[in-house]
Amino acid sequence: MSRAETEALIKNYYDAFNNGDSKGMLAFLSDDVIHDVNQGERRVGLEKFKAFNARMDHHYKERLENITIMVNEDGTRAAAEFNVHGTYLNTDSGLPDAKGQTYVLPAGTFFVIRDGKIERVTTYYNLTDWIAQVAG
Repeated sequence: MSRAETEALIKNYYDAFNNGDSKGMLAFLSDDVIHDVNQGERRVGLEKFKAFNARMDHHYKERLENITIMVNEDGTRAAAEFNVHGTYLNTDSGLPDAKGQTYVLPAGTFFVIRDGKIERVTTYYNLTDWIAQVAG
């Protein structure tokens, strides 16, 4: 893929996220997608990604803003930096009680692209910052 095609792929992936279209997000992922989050275990495959999204949709309502996408020369790797604007809807296991708290959290994601699809999604954010925002 070209840099422009990869940038469009990532933009479309985040557009689906911001539209609450978890099913639409799956269309941009390879069947064997690897999903890593800095505070969780590795998930492999579309079904595990889908289950993760369902859990997230239950506990959080989030929108990404100020998205900046960076792509390497051959379009096989990309990164995005953004701010997560969210509402904590339902208490997530091991985390503070949810009472509709809002938060803004800087985050970033790294991507590997293969055959026109996202093969790996690795997201980083500061969990300590998030906890301070929702517990305070």
